[in-house]
Amino acid sequence: MIVNGIAIDDTFAEGFPMKATRLIITAQTLEWAYHSARAMTGFATSVIGCGCEAGIERELSPQDTPDGRPGVSVLIFAMGVKSLTKQVEVRAGQCVLTAPTSALFAGLHEGTPLPLGQYLRYYGDGFQISKKIGGRRFWRIPVMDGEFLIEEMGYIVDAVGGGNLLVLAKSQPQALAACEAAVKAMRRLPNVILPFPGGVVRSGSKVGSKYKGQNASTNDAFCPTLKGVTKTQLSPEIGSVMEIVIDGLSREDVEQAMRVGIETICTYGAKSGVRRISAGNYGGKLGPFHFHLHQIMSLC
Repeated sequence: MIVNGIAIDDTFAEGFPMKATRLIITAQTLEWAYHSARAMTGFATSVIGCGCEAGIERELSPQDTPDGRPGVSVLIFAMGVKSLTKQVEVRAGQCVLTAPTSALFAGLHEGTPLPLGQYLRYYGDGFQISKKIGGRRFWRIPVMDGEFLIEEMGYIVDAVGGGNLLVLAKSQPQALAACEAAVKAMRRLPNVILPFPGGVVRSGSKVGSKYKGQNASTNDAFCPTLKGVTKTQLSPEIGSVMEIVIDGLSREDVEQAMRVGIETICTYGAKSGVRRISAGNYGGKLGPFHFHLHQIMSLC
């Protein structure tokens, strides 16, 4: 498949089941909501080393938040309910409770219950009080700038991780520029995050290593500097490969994000320096969600 001079590989991205939650952080100003959200979603690029994958989903106006203040929604993904619960607990306590003027609310209202204020309320040392509004319980925890308001429970739903695109270009600046454009377009979509720095990862990995105890290692088949010493997947003109990883609340959300990313890159055509778009998979052994690039594009 060739789109505007760019080859789309006949391959698939391999996704896997995850658990996810949406949380809403508000504050006195949008700037302070972002301070808290960025801290809460920090060090959360990959479950391989971070325990969760997290990112800011979108900005919220005061009309869209429970307390009528500016805010942002974040999505947090993990491999199971237990691990996600732990990640939310420590991140809420260290990154939202601590942020001046912040409040924390559930962004989903059905699924598996997730403790938010249920445990964090004990930080109030007996001075905390609760109030039930519209069937939802909230806790008011006294802190030095006034009160921290937190909803008692959030919810966890089934989700999908591991959607991805590989962008193969003649040079590093060209690969990065294409990815930046795709990321900008993909981030306009709801229900997805791109958890790596700036939405782009340069260190795509393969399962296993020649070193004992190393579960993942560099994807040498897509490393331009290794063309002469490994079984490469790159043609001579490819000088840089970068990856965009997508987590979503559903298979359809991931597919839509991948489609938008591919379409965006292809609008610039071969003159951009991009030569191919591919995807990373492990032969179908990693997960049950197979996002075939040609099928995704055929639905356009």
